Amino acid sequence: MLAKVSADLLVAVHFAFIVFVVLGGFLVLKWGKVAILHIPCVLWGGLVEFSGWICPLTPVERYLREVAGGTAYSGGFIDHYIMPLVYPTGLTREMQISLGIIILISNLCIYGLVIFRRTKRKER
Repeated sequence: MLAKVSADLLVAVHFAFIVFVVLGGFLVLKWGKVAILHIPCVLWGGLVEFSGWICPLTPVERYLREVAGGTAYSGGFIDHYIMPLVYPTGLTREMQISLGIIILISNLCIYGLVIFRRTKRKER
């Protein structure tokens, strides 16, 4: 039971990390100091996407599921709604690289806006 709950919690953390990588730049627009945490997360997320690596959370989560006696994802909110977002079916290497490029470009645009705002503020 503890292993299954831990695996579900790990998937939720994994999902939150992905959301933070993709959308965390908007938090930086509001609270600039979030960039200290967001930039390394974006770099890690980009590295995983572009290199084709598997995030280290994935094997840990799979191990916890095996310890819990399960081999596949089944039942519950986490399994039905979050798992397909974290581990989409049919994800190809080309799609992975495209997602990495989209995330990189969107974050570069957001950080460009942050720099532009700071420059404007200093000019006043």
